[in-house]
Amino acid sequence: MSWLKRLQDGLAKTRKAVQQSFRKLTGTSIDAEDLEAVEAALLQADIGVRTVTQFMETVKEEAGGFKGTTPLSVLRTLLTGILRKGEAEHLVDLVRKGPHPFILLMIGINGVGKTTTMAKLGHRFIQEGLKPLFVAGDTFRAAAIEQLEIWGQRTGIDVIRQKQGSDPAAVVYDGIIAAKARKVDVVLIDTAGRLHTKVNLMDELRKIKRIIQREVPEGPHEVLLVLDGTLGQNAIAQARQFHESLGVTGLALTKLDGTARGGVVVAIVEELGLPIRLIGVGETAEDLQDFQAEAFVNALLPKDATAAEES
Repeated sequence: MSWLKRLQDGLAKTRKAVQQSFRKLTGTSIDAEDLEAVEAALLQADIGVRTVTQFMETVKEEAGGFKGTTPLSVLRTLLTGILRKGEAEHLVDLVRKGPHPFILLMIGINGVGKTTTMAKLGHRFIQEGLKPLFVAGDTFRAAAIEQLEIWGQRTGIDVIRQKQGSDPAAVVYDGIIAAKARKVDVVLIDTAGRLHTKVNLMDELRKIKRIIQREVPEGPHEVLLVLDGTLGQNAIAQARQFHESLGVTGLALTKLDGTARGGVVVAIVEELGLPIRLIGVGETAEDLQDFQAEAFVNALLPKDATAAEES
């Protein structure tokens, strides 16, 4: 299955909700009630107030005289322009050309899929001929350590760990020392899920970051924040606070296949300006891919009104 087909299937709930609202917007004249239905659908998809307002203003300016364009093409152009700001160099390329060991710190709240995302990334690095190392920095949950070890066995990636309840910063230190000794290309550090509002837990992450910088002054080279796409606008608040505390360098959006609010990707780029490294639309390793603006828009919207009517 191609990535575009995977993405289309994953975004099916969001795609259906948005496309259905465009069914009546196929002529040159625009009915106000039909336009309001589109506005409501876009807001419910969490595309974001700023973007939806811009779309509505553009459509109203052109209403009654669309020349070579349609409301749908206006939206496609608008979303593509915004999402291109969220495109960034792919992690594989960053690791390949970056300093070794390349330190990648995974952060996020509970249940967003950090460990699974990390495992899929490790698998990708191996496929690309790179040598990764896992560090089990989530010492709060014994299950997290066991889960990472299982992934390590499946992928053939070594795991640096200590017992449950150990100081996460100490585990990270061990991991970096091991990475240097084993000449690995990239260190993927798992961390415990934590609410962005818990000051003591955010302080713990800052401590981990200081330990990394003590051993690798320019590290961490990537602070990857994993966000749950089903949370919609709440994901933006999380990203903003994590970024203020730790300096997020990239985002991974997971679980976009389980929500009709996949438009939050647009809102995140528009409001935060942070690069989106990865998007996930399923459980398999192939369902986690590098973010591409045009592919995302093509999966979210049809290219013409006829396709919208058939959806």
